[in-house]
Amino acid sequence: MSRRKKTVKGFRFQPFSLKQKKLLFFWEKGSPFADRDIIIADGAIRSGKTIACICSFLRWSLKHFSGENFILSGKTIGSLKKNVIGPMQQILTAWGIKYEYNRSENFIIIGDNTYYMYDASNEASQDKLQGLTAAGALADEVALFPQNFVDQMIGRCSVDGAKIFMNCNPGSPYHFVKTELIDKAKEKNILYMHFDMDDNLSLSQKVKQRFRRMFSGVFFKRYILGLWVQAEGIIYDMFDEIKHKVKTIERAYKEFYVSCDYGTQNATVFLLWGQFEGKWYLVDEYYYSGRDKGKQKSDPEYYKDLEEFVGERKVKAIVIDPSAASFIALIREKGKFTVRKAKNDVLEGIRNVAAYLTDELLLFNDNCYNTFKEFFSYIWDEKAIQRGEDKPVKIMDHAMDAIRYFVNTILQFNQAAYEKEIYSKGKGVIKPSPYTNKKGGAVF
Repeated sequence: MSRRKKTVKGFRFQPFSLKQKKLLFFWEKGSPFADRDIIIADGAIRSGKTIACICSFLRWSLKHFSGENFILSGKTIGSLKKNVIGPMQQILTAWGIKYEYNRSENFIIIGDNTYYMYDASNEASQDKLQGLTAAGALADEVALFPQNFVDQMIGRCSVDGAKIFMNCNPGSPYHFVKTELIDKAKEKNILYMHFDMDDNLSLSQKVKQRFRRMFSGVFFKRYILGLWVQAEGIIYDMFDEIKHKVKTIERAYKEFYVSCDYGTQNATVFLLWGQFEGKWYLVDEYYYSGRDKGKQKSDPEYYKDLEEFVGERKVKAIVIDPSAASFIALIREKGKFTVRKAKNDVLEGIRNVAAYLTDELLLFNDNCYNTFKEFFSYIWDEKAIQRGEDKPVKIMDHAMDAIRYFVNTILQFNQAAYEKEIYSKGKGVIKPSPYTNKKGGAVF
């Protein structure tokens, strides 16, 4: 049975803001920024920088080059396809430009140019760029890349007239994108542009207010205000026992999940989650530390404890760290429970948990003593901060990991739905004048 080719709909453009127009046309003849080698667009989420960056990169590469290679890079191939390739296909369709997308080999041919897709997931990713000669690059969420990949990507763009387009949300003020690129923009011939949500004219005030409610603490400063600020102190500073701690009583939960952080030397944690009236409750916890008890347990012993912990409840899935290979194999062999391997991106998971806590969509029964204890000792690693990294201290974090697995795997945000809502109202293709806004004011 042959798979039906998915029809790509044209992108529904909204009018571009003045700042988006500047990004769109900075490279055009007559612009005071036309000679810049690199552009970095940072700032708040949903500020319109990514779409403007894709449009600018496509127009520039197709206007100035034929028969050249280009780099498209993201933290993972999956995130690149979601954030860049999908919108790029819609944009090309809206513009009436034909393209060939090779999904298996991860490249796109547009005109006579070839655009190769790369992940920047770890230090070894830069090896994939070796030997490539490129005329330009588009790096999505570059603050998530290893520095050696960014250095290699810049070095690969050696064709005369090459330019590199980067976008990102802010991170630590010690991050290399901030210290080595943004702070040295003048000496390195970089155009730096900062965006906030008001630079995306397609966002209603209602949508902007919703995003502002989603974050607090360091994530509000970074993802809403668009600031490069340091993560410090308690990670979940929005956690409030008065708001989030509830009495352990019988509730008519609609469905159950268990999230598990499995340890051999460290503690093993099972967290039982139940949905009630649109919110998720931590119903109960299992917490066993072989180090504290003076006796380690085997996989069969932990499985027996898991069965007793769940009892007669019908659990939809056990969400567990993929590294717990032996325990996963045992659970599957027994056949009683469905296993979901957890999505284990630490910073993304922390951000999503913080958002659910801020919206008070996660509540915790007061019998979960160890979970409460960890909430008040889960802190940022100061040594990692000085290296420009955001990492929690790996002490007393087992319940915190299990919460993160549940939220990031089962309750993860549906970004595609957000994009659909945000861009669903516009019609047709807006072709703004290169150097003027709607009232005739200069873009530059």
